[in-house]
Amino acid sequence: MASSQDLSLRLPTAADVDAAAERLAGVAVRTPLISSPALDALTGGRVFLKAETLQRTGSFKFRGAYNKLSSLAPDMRRCGVVAFSSGNHAQGVAAAAKLLDMPAVIVMPRDAPRRKRERTAALGAERQTSVGSFFCTPLVMNGVIYIGSTDGNLYALE
Repeated sequence: MASSQDLSLRLPTAADVDAAAERLAGVAVRTPLISSPALDALTGGRVFLKAETLQRTGSFKFRGAYNKLSSLAPDMRRCGVVAFSSGNHAQGVAAAAKLLDMPAVIVMPRDAPRRKRERTAALGAERQTSVGSFFCTPLVMNGVIYIGSTDGNLYALE
C-alpha cells in the first residue's frame, strides 16, 4: 500500500499550476472557451466548451506531456521517454519529446487507428507495437522515463 507521502497521490497545488503555466507559456496554444447558447438553454446555465482541437496535436494531452517532460532535469531528458497509448497521449508525448530534443518510444496496440500511428511516427517517435494488453507488455530500457496517460506521473525504468 502506498504511503501518504507517495508523490503519485499528491494533489497539485496552486504553485504546481503556476509552474506548469510558466513551462507551457509560448509553447502550448491558448485555446479559447466558446459559449453555447443551445447548451445554455438545455441546461438552464452557462456552458462553455474548450476548443482543444486547436491545441498542438489536436488534444489537451500535449500540455500534460510537455509539462512533465520539460520539468525533467537535462540528464534525465537524455534518457528518453516511453509512453503506452493508441492515440492522443502518444501524439502529445511524441510532440513534446520532439520539441525538447528527447528520444521517445511510443508503444501502441496493433489495432491503433492508422491515422494515429502515422501522426505519431511523423512527430519523430519510435513506434513499437504491443501484441496484447499494455499491462502485459514487458519493457526493459535502462534509465528511460515512462510517462502515463492518465495519472501524469513519471517512472524511471531500471
